[in-house]
Amino acid sequence: MKLQLPGQSLVLLIGPSGSGRSTLASRHFPPTDVHAHEGESQEAALHAAVAARLARGAFTVIDGVPLSAESRKRWMALAREHHVPLVAVVLDLPEALLLERNRSRPGTSARGLRNQVQQLQNALRSLPKEGFKHIHVLTPETVETVEFERQRVPSHRQDEHGPFDIIGDIHGCFDELKDLLTKLGYTVAPRADGSRGFDVGVPAGRRVVFLGDLIDRGPGVAEVLRLVMGMVEAGTALCVPGNHEIKLLKKLRGKDVRVARGLAMTLEQLEREPPEFSGAVADFIEGRSPHYVLDDGRLVVAHAGLKESMHGRDSSEMRDFALYGETTGEADAYGLPVRADWAEQYRGSAVVVYGHTSVPEAEWVHNTVCLDTGCVFGGKLTALRYPERELVSVPARREYWKSRAPLHAEP
Repeated sequence: MKLQLPGQSLVLLIGPSGSGRSTLASRHFPPTDVHAHEGESQEAALHAAVAARLARGAFTVIDGVPLSAESRKRWMALAREHHVPLVAVVLDLPEALLLERNRSRPGTSARGLRNQVQQLQNALRSLPKEGFKHIHVLTPETVETVEFERQRVPSHRQDEHGPFDIIGDIHGCFDELKDLLTKLGYTVAPRADGSRGFDVGVPAGRRVVFLGDLIDRGPGVAEVLRLVMGMVEAGTALCVPGNHEIKLLKKLRGKDVRVARGLAMTLEQLEREPPEFSGAVADFIEGRSPHYVLDDGRLVVAHAGLKESMHGRDSSEMRDFALYGETTGEADAYGLPVRADWAEQYRGSAVVVYGHTSVPEAEWVHNTVCLDTGCVFGGKLTALRYPERELVSVPARREYWKSRAPLHAEP
């Protein structure tokens, strides 16, 4: 049995005395990755050591976490603080086997062991409610055959160095996308085989990065999707999802979402396509990473930007920030959410390139730049050449969508 573990995570080995936690740890994980829980007197030192590892993004295993919900709560809080997944590996062995194993061990009474077994059963029922998304239960049959495989963190693409052409929010403006790609030195033509896709000629060595919000509001949603999906499949582009794609994904997967006018336009355009196209779109969106770390960590791309502490991490908080940014909880005079100015506080060494919130001009702010220049609102479609740091734009051919506020992104 092979179990997948997130490559950057905090793993808790949970089980009663005699369940084989330490044997499992020594068999499957390097000693440098494993920290043993040696009692409450050492809790503070263990917490500090694990926090230091998580701050570096190091995979970490804790052997012997107490069976109480309160102890798990402390580790859950630490994992959230460092934006890493928390994994529970639970050894669920029969009470009779545990009693036999502990018979010769000092300090463990039969009564105490039965209490641990009951605590473990309570934990098995409670773990999903506590927020654990990765729970692996091992039995006597599986504990001897299990293998662990660390998954690559989806955002980790440090070995890809570009050069890149990073393109801001398109919102169905297909003509402008062709204009911008042409200006950047690409060629776009219908496929010679008569299919509805596009053949995109790429300048030697370069690669496009799309910042999401490909859809809604504009007239060429299906064409934009075909071009972007084709380039990603061909390996000539990367794409992160925007909040508009995530809402479309929920709708295509049958979830109940509010269909505003922008999404209604997308759905109308998709209805004119072959039925399998919508399924392919849903699969494409679902397969995207919320952000990428590129060029040995010197470049980070995300739809709405990303704080330095979240670079290269995988957590629900990171995903929400990458998709929606940070708001103050207030609304402006147009009824739109007031954005917190995270870029003004950013002091990281990595360049962060994002979109989401429309601006009149792309401007550098503390090593970050927003490329959403409101093409669908009659502004421009903008790209950043990286590493050259050259901004390239084309004007919108017309205003496709009336914004409630001048060049201001709607939720």
